This record gives sequence, structure tokens and C-alpha cells, in this order.
Amino acid sequence: MDYLRLIDEYRSEMVRTLSELVQIRSVEEDAVETEDKGLLPFGYGVQEALEYLLYKGREDGFDTENIDNYGGHIEFGGCTLYESGETIFASDEVMGILGHLDVVPEGDGWDFEPYSGAVADGRVYGRGSSDDKGPVIAAYYAMKALKDSGFVPEKKVRLILGLDEETNWKGMEYYFSKVEPPTFGFTPDSDFPAIHGEKGIIVFQIAKKFGKNMDKGLELRSMSGGNAPNMVADSVRAVLRDSSVPSGASSASYEKIREQAALYRAETGHRISVRGIGKNLEISAAGVSAHGATPEKGTNAISILMDFLGRFNFVNEDVAEFIEFYNRFIGFETDGKRLGCGLWDEPSGGTILNVGQIEMDTESVTLTVNVRYPVTLTAEMVYDGMMPLLNQYNLGVVKGKDQKPIYLAADSPLITTLMDVYRERTGDYESRPFVIGGGTYARACDGIVAFGAIFPGDPELAHQKNEFIEIDKLVLTAKIYADAIYRLTKPE
Repeated sequence: MDYLRLIDEYRSEMVRTLSELVQIRSVEEDAVETEDKGLLPFGYGVQEALEYLLYKGREDGFDTENIDNYGGHIEFGGCTLYESGETIFASDEVMGILGHLDVVPEGDGWDFEPYSGAVADGRVYGRGSSDDKGPVIAAYYAMKALKDSGFVPEKKVRLILGLDEETNWKGMEYYFSKVEPPTFGFTPDSDFPAIHGEKGIIVFQIAKKFGKNMDKGLELRSMSGGNAPNMVADSVRAVLRDSSVPSGASSASYEKIREQAALYRAETGHRISVRGIGKNLEISAAGVSAHGATPEKGTNAISILMDFLGRFNFVNEDVAEFIEFYNRFIGFETDGKRLGCGLWDEPSGGTILNVGQIEMDTESVTLTVNVRYPVTLTAEMVYDGMMPLLNQYNLGVVKGKDQKPIYLAADSPLITTLMDVYRERTGDYESRPFVIGGGTYARACDGIVAFGAIFPGDPELAHQKNEFIEIDKLVLTAKIYADAIYRLTKPE
């Protein structure tokens, strides 16, 4: 087919486009009002990414639209032609491809600069290369190859560009308040072969106020760590003070902490470091980041530090009790069972729990938690499971957003078509459609499922340092998407 040959010819251009897009630091920031562009709801970086791809679309002959800087789209087709090229009729049906251009914060420890868009070892490196800029570019070039080959889809094909998928989805909500949602389609923001369900997602905070210290001794003055609720925290730091030691005197407790840190490193292999800062002692822990949908693939720095702090006696009883609670009922587990919310169902399996962030000072602590619950259950069942234990420890809950689960039968027409395309292009007839814990734009409107772009057996690199996408896989993904668009929109 001509469009497949064109995708091969576009390989270098595809890599260059992705590299340039990755170089834009499109992390959501505070809204800003500008004289020339009006309100930028998600800050300058996200706006630059949107404008970059819309400009690219116009250059390549697509119709484009910017919806008040909250989102946009690139589209073509949607009609049936006579042999002469005249339009018979225009279709109201739209096949949507919902991607996003925003990225999570970069974090530390990269071998390549996170926004360099470096091309090395057959890969494009950088934050967003796999989540979700790479797959969006694959979908774009699938559309470009089809259009340039002369294919005219009977249904309109629309690449929808979301701008705050990693946070609050306000952009997509606004977009669909102005633009009719697509009739069906997919989001290139998950796994192959195809996703027929997504667990429900809730984000909430566990909070506790601390009473005053009644004596002098070892104090936990502050603790802060984590980048986002849907990321496994890869770093955290705490500041301790021994208030029983006179000014200028050395603290035997500090020496004990240093000794224990050395023992802890040897016993566990976890990375703990200790240094003095004036009268205080700073303790830092380093973990391994991973997506909040697969926290078992990372190592939570908050859990490391809480485990280590559990070895010491803090003068504030409320602080000591909170550390005990964390280590006893959360710890390193990611299924929520000890916390009381380890739910399960047949279609989707069990609960997934990730502690994403912690903020603590001498007055209070706030723990931000991300839970993904089974498709046939509800958020309230999660909260109901936890409350007896939280009440026992006088802990409060601040409920956040609840993204309801979605589920489509594995033998539905859309899933079977996508599976056929994937199998024919890859030769993989063993993999089956499945349910994920991740939350994608498949939830943004009806008729959408997640389709790619991580291949079975490949590592999950989203939200991790040294994120990359293999160029061969980028090209293969574009071919799979082109086949899918062709199959789903060709004239009957």
C-alpha cells in the first residue's frame, strides 16, 4: 500500500519533528494572560507545543483549529467522492484520535538532558518521547501518509490535541464544550494490542494535624517529596532537629542516625544520605520513578524514608504515630490490602495504590495518594474500606477527582478491528486485549479506547528518567495507526 511506503520515506522527518516537539518543555504551569494570544490556560510551554503541531498540520495541508488555547485538532477527509473528484456527500461521523502534548515534570538523574530531544542508539530521548508526544507524532504521520497517498476517508479523521491530561483534564472538558465529540476512535497513550477497559482513578489526601511537643528531644521538622500523584516518588527529604542539645553542642542522636543510615543502606540496598545543616540534620532518600498505574515497577522514596524514620523515637507522639501508621498499613505495598481498600473483580483484577507526594511540617502532614480501582466497583467502596483504619488513627481524608472506570467487551467491533490490524502488522497472535490501571483520554468521551503505543514486553518508560521511544517502533506504530484509520474509515 502506498501509505506504508510513504511512512518509511517520512522516517527522518518523523524523528526530526518528534525531537523538536520534545525540546518544548510542555509542563503545565499557571495560566497567563497575554496581549497577542489572550489567555494561555496552561502556561507558555504547553501553548508552544500546541502551536508547533498546529502549524505543522497547516503546512502539510490539513485543516486545523485552536479552541481558545484549551486544545486543538488536525483533521482531513469526511466525504465520498465521484471518480471525477467531486463530493457526493459529507459525513457527520468523526473518527477521533485523542492524544496529549503536556508532560509530567522531568525529575532528576537523566543521562540525556530531558528536553534535548536527543537522537542516539536508534532512539529519541526526552520527557514526553513515549508519553505522549511520540505516539501523537506516529498518529500524525499515519494521517499524513494516508492523505498524501490520495486516500479520502469517508469519515472525518481528527487528531485531537489535549493539553492537561497529566493533571486535571480541564482542557479536554472545555474543548468538548465547544466541539462535538468524535463518534468513535482511539487514544495512542497506553499499550498494544488493545485496551478494552480502564480502572477507576481517584486522587485523595490523607491528612493529620500534630499537637505541640510536650518535651525536648528528636523532632521531625519537615518532610517533602514526590512530583505528582500519578508518579512513584523518586526523591524525598526530611529535616530533623534534636531540641534537647544545647546550642553549639554535638548531638549523640545525630551520630546514631548516621550509623543507622549506613546499616540501613547495607541491609536494604536503598539509597539514604545524611548531612548536617546548622543545628539540623537532613536525610534524603532516592527511589526509582514509575507511572502511578504500575507502581510496582518503581521504588517509592517516601516509603524508603518512612521505613528508615521508623527506627527512631520522635518526641512528638502524633508524628511518631503517623510514621507507625504509614509503615504498618502502607509501606512498600501497592495493592491497598493493608489499608483496607484491596478490592478485586474478575474483569480487571485488584486495586493499585501509589503514594505520590508528601508534605509535612511541625503542625501537620498531607499525604497525596492515587488509587486505581476495579471496573465494576466504585470510589466510595475504596473510601469505605479505608475509613475504619483512618478513624482509628485520627486521620482525615480530602477527596479529590474521581475518574470513573470504563469497560468495553473484548469482542466488540472496535476492539476486534484494532486487534486484527495489530496482529496483521506485527505477527503477534498471542497477545490479547486487556484492562489497565492507567487513565487515558478514552474516558473523555464515549466510543474511545486506548490503542498503543507500548508493545508487549517493552519497558514502561512514562514518567521515568531517560524516557525514550525506539525509532523502529515509532515507524511501526505509525503503520499500525495508518492501517487502523484506513480500516475504520474507508468507503464501503
